[in-house]
Amino acid sequence: MTEEIIKRAQEWLDPSFDAETRQAVQQLLKGDPRELEDSFYKNLEFGTGGLRGIMGAGTNRMNRYTVGMATQGLADYVKKACPAPYRAAISYDCRNASPDFARITAEVLAANDFTVYLSDTLRPTPELSFAVRQLGCNIGVMITASHNPKEYNGYKVYWNDGAQVVVPHDKNIINEVLGISSPSQVRFTGGAGRIETLGAEMDELYLSAILSLLKLSPDAIKKQKDLKMVYTPLHGTGVHLVPEALRRMGFCNLYHVPAQDVNDGNFPTVVSPNPEEPEALRMAVEKAAEVGACLVMATDPDADRVGVAVRNDANQIQLLNGNQTAALLTWYLLMKWKENGQLKGREYIVKTIVTSDLLRVMALDYGVECYEVLTGFKYIAQVVREQEGEKTFIGGGEESFGYNVGEFVRDKDAVVACALIAEAAAWAAEQGRTLFHLLTDLYVRYGFFKESLMSRTMKGKDGMEQMKALMNRYRMEPPRQLLGSPVVLVHDYLKSETVDMVSDLRYTIQLPKSDVIQFVCMDNTVVTIRPSGTEPKIKYYFGVRDVLEKAEDLHKTETQLDRKIEALKALF
Repeated sequence: MTEEIIKRAQEWLDPSFDAETRQAVQQLLKGDPRELEDSFYKNLEFGTGGLRGIMGAGTNRMNRYTVGMATQGLADYVKKACPAPYRAAISYDCRNASPDFARITAEVLAANDFTVYLSDTLRPTPELSFAVRQLGCNIGVMITASHNPKEYNGYKVYWNDGAQVVVPHDKNIINEVLGISSPSQVRFTGGAGRIETLGAEMDELYLSAILSLLKLSPDAIKKQKDLKMVYTPLHGTGVHLVPEALRRMGFCNLYHVPAQDVNDGNFPTVVSPNPEEPEALRMAVEKAAEVGACLVMATDPDADRVGVAVRNDANQIQLLNGNQTAALLTWYLLMKWKENGQLKGREYIVKTIVTSDLLRVMALDYGVECYEVLTGFKYIAQVVREQEGEKTFIGGGEESFGYNVGEFVRDKDAVVACALIAEAAAWAAEQGRTLFHLLTDLYVRYGFFKESLMSRTMKGKDGMEQMKALMNRYRMEPPRQLLGSPVVLVHDYLKSETVDMVSDLRYTIQLPKSDVIQFVCMDNTVVTIRPSGTEPKIKYYFGVRDVLEKAEDLHKTETQLDRKIEALKALF
């Protein structure tokens, strides 16, 4: 324990801090040196997307003071970068302390001459993105830690286009936040009369907008309106708007998981409220088995991600991964746009560099352009902004269960995704098929693409150093082959360079720098490695593919691909 850390902690015993905070710091000083070190060894980093961290007392924790400091820096930057008047929209999810953090954010912005539109209760992240543009705001702030465990909370910043901030605003905001070194620099009060309530009227505008993008198969929805579906918000913000969206589309046989309809930041029915994890969907899958539903959907706490389960060829409920859902939604949109005569030659989709190449192959087949961007939906939104008025965005997705349709929302949107999934399921049912059958058809037509993710958790200061050392090793000593297949390309997104391992030629990558390295093999195996930007993890993405001659060979081919993925995981 360094004297500097103890000194920083003792500063939080000053009477300017509230009694609860002082008491918590006193307890750390008395008896928990490891927790004390992690709470105070650095300031909670304001990254390119905002804040995210464990809630508690300390400079490296989410609390009213770190939130206030971040907000003061954000306000300072906006006032330098934008002309008056200043406007901000703020919303929050179901997490513990989210309403308090939202109120503090609103009060600091109001004290800095902003008119603030603050949600009257919890709302989904995509609605906040929509509201920013609808209200002509300079910025938006969403208080959420997305799908992280209950100990976490976060602070997402949106720019005036409704998307999370990107270059140059992200770096410039960070610099302003770094200039706020003490809570004493924060204007916590003085904005009386500048905070307005944002209520049900925005729900109505948002739902009307996103639903105008759907009903590509109105007859199928009408005929399949009794399709049995199960939905759970996992205690989060989707609890009202997802069922309402499905009801307005015409679906009338939606089952709930009552215990998970309760908004609760402790997430009592799940280990983690992450729809990427099978356990999170367990209760919904059990409900589907009970009532005979063909489709299960689960959204994360801020309703920007959705997990899906469908009936397979054995009539069992099977979870889909994010790539499979993205492939189904992308194909359905491409197919219906072509069928409806909406493809005019200026349309495009967007995927991230770690999302299945099946999306790119399908887009090519339909004559639609496919943009590839870095991991993070803000980069998908950036393409939408850059192409606005020139080309038409059909949809976009990423492997981490985030999708969007159209240009109203500039972030991933589980509300519109649930509506589109239900519509695609209705269309499939009208053909005597299921979503599982449609996915199998895609594999026969385009090839069996199989992906998997492996994460290694590395918490605290030591974990950050370990991740840095690992990434350096992969850069200095890239593998020459993986499972006998030569590595032919190495994409280093931090160096903005692709190395052709066969010819030794080098090419510039035209994307922002990011700490990601990707190995591509001669047999189309792809391995991508990156430290998470939101969690204390290093992530490994594995992608393999093979030809699927006929649907009857599905399970045999899948077993072979699974074995290959497990062998790749063992290498790393």
